[in-house]
Amino acid sequence: MSKQLLRCGTSIGANIKEALRGQTRPDFGTKMNISLKEASESEYWIELLQATEYLTPEQGDNLLKDCRELIKLLTSIVKTTFAKVE
Repeated sequence: MSKQLLRCGTSIGANIKEALRGQTRPDFGTKMNISLKEASESEYWIELLQATEYLTPEQGDNLLKDCRELIKLLTSIVKTTFAKVE
């Protein structure tokens, strides 16, 4: 489980970095959306690691708080990016 968290957690940053070099707005949005999906998966693994007591409640709560904040930010970025520009 921890390896899964490491994989999807590091993918968030890699996709954000790639998005910042996006050639078009849709390319940027797609990469940010992938980051959002990876953040959501990370949230799942953190919850599971906490439920199985691999993480202490305090560790899990801190990680979940940070992860959920990141999900909120990425959600806002994705919605703004794909909103119709008038």
